[in-house]
Amino acid sequence: MFIFGHIGITLGIFYSLNRLLPKKNIPVDFKWIAFGALLPDFIDKPLGRIILAETIGSGRIFAHTLLFAILLGMLAAYAFYQKGWTVPLIVAGASFCHLLEDQIWNSPEVLFWPFLGWKFPKDTFSGGFTEYFMKILNNSYNPASTDVFIPEIVGLSIILLFAASRIRSKIEAKNISSQTMKEKAKEQD
Repeated sequence: MFIFGHIGITLGIFYSLNRLLPKKNIPVDFKWIAFGALLPDFIDKPLGRIILAETIGSGRIFAHTLLFAILLGMLAAYAFYQKGWTVPLIVAGASFCHLLEDQIWNSPEVLFWPFLGWKFPKDTFSGGFTEYFMKILNNSYNPASTDVFIPEIVGLSIILLFAASRIRSKIEAKNISSQTMKEKAKEQD
């Protein structure tokens, strides 16, 4: 999965949970959901594919582990209970969704690191970061690569639906506000 898949599907999960569990008041803040949904890749891709490319050579390392998700969740829970901050909860939840979307359970050495050993499996792709990025980019928008292309289309669709919904809500709120102001003006006359 690539950018639109991670962001859009995670946004869809948060939005669905918000609608299904209205009493829980699950926040749907696009910018923090997007950040959290991409956080494991923001950490692991540069670290494993550039900085530690010779030794690790993988874009799924520390931030793709259950240990990272648990620690991030614990920090978020602490921030929420001590300060009432919801942003860390959004980031932690979105980051955990990233692991689900990557189906990281198919790579138990990564998911359960360090409990199954200290080494991460190397990617099957060899080459520099630029070649790796171009291959991922090509696969993401190639209909023949359905395991990446379909989530990208679904994610982009969710993002567009969310944006349209937000725009419609703002237009309706503006119309209601101007209608209220007109009514108040009539009452004063």
